Amino acid sequence: MRPFILFICFLSIISCNQRAQDDKVELNKIAREIHRSVITLDTHNDIDVKNFTDTVNYTQRLPTQVNLPKMEEGGLDVSWLIVYTGQDSLNTVGYTKAKMNAMAKFAAIHRLCEEIAPERIELALTSKDVRRIHGSGKKVAMIGVENAYPMGEDLNEFERYHALGARYISLAHNGHSQFSDSHTGEENDEWLYNGLSDLGKRAVIEMNRLGIMIDVSHLSKQATDQILRMSKAPVIASHSSARTLCAHSRNMDDESLKLLKENGGVIQTVALGSYIDEKKSELRQAYMTTIYKGVADSLGVRWYEWSEFSGLSEQEQSDFLENYPRIKAISNTLVMDRADAPPDVDVEDFINHIDYMVSLIGIDHVGISSDFDGGGGIAGWSDASETLNITLELVKRGYSEEEISKLWSGNLLRVLEQVQLIAATQNTE
Repeated sequence: MRPFILFICFLSIISCNQRAQDDKVELNKIAREIHRSVITLDTHNDIDVKNFTDTVNYTQRLPTQVNLPKMEEGGLDVSWLIVYTGQDSLNTVGYTKAKMNAMAKFAAIHRLCEEIAPERIELALTSKDVRRIHGSGKKVAMIGVENAYPMGEDLNEFERYHALGARYISLAHNGHSQFSDSHTGEENDEWLYNGLSDLGKRAVIEMNRLGIMIDVSHLSKQATDQILRMSKAPVIASHSSARTLCAHSRNMDDESLKLLKENGGVIQTVALGSYIDEKKSELRQAYMTTIYKGVADSLGVRWYEWSEFSGLSEQEQSDFLENYPRIKAISNTLVMDRADAPPDVDVEDFINHIDYMVSLIGIDHVGISSDFDGGGGIAGWSDASETLNITLELVKRGYSEEEISKLWSGNLLRVLEQVQLIAATQNTE
């Protein structure tokens, strides 16, 4: 009798394993079908102008986390390419230098869409454009501005940036700007304005008038809450996560998230490890630092931590951004089979933030971003080619196709439509 019972148990195990395998295959099939049917949109991808030339550009499978081949492989439909400028001195010299950087990035994005690969990617200015371009089979580019610092103190620059294609702008980055306090003030509790400056308050009104989405990622909590209360149009956080789950100053606390809901806006959950699980990220980073430095040495380049980035020269920043993806990819491969390597922040950790915020403020106010080529990327979504893995995890969590569509693009495109409609209404009154 005993051998017979063991045999039955063996058959039962085989049957359970087969059912689990069948379920996995079915979930993958469902995820792939949903992924193909929805518009996938990532609100934050940094760029380096070196990758927008005749000989080196996004038509090639570069080491960058985002480029056209990787977008096509992963089914990422819309990439917000970022005009980023680091914070410098609040004076004419600093503003002039920053403006040159910003204009070079605007020019690079237009060059990609109009000269390098117009048959594969097109610049969108409205939600309607996004749907039209996506329907044509091409990829979609949109422009976000990270840090209004290059505008100096001239509010007319907002209109210029809008004409160049900017559809969201943040008023500060890492460091207080002429418009707003930054989240970085929390480090030493030092502030310039206790929120927005008078110029910043006027900038909010101007962006409402022009139909530019206001981005509160990187701003101080007080500045964020001021904007959420005074803006006549919905507001976005282009790349932030839930502070309750990860107490980083770049994330939004429950109070601000509830204000965002009242405002009608959306938070684009960001796949950057230290904003998802700071402790897990720190353990992994501490382990990997020696590996990164070793790989960098073997390639004959220097390695920097992201915490050092703002203090680097313009050339050093450019070199770092160029080398970072390759160094990280090689290093991750080297430690893949090491039992002592701490686990990296992964897709499950990322979706935990989406789950939390959906529960707190509702499915209509949460979206998705990566911060690729600017420090973002997690295990399972390390570059645009792995974008399907986000949809797969959402399917596993029980999200419907309609809900996944909202998370991937529906909510953000709805906000853009409302911002532009409110501007149009204001301008006809």
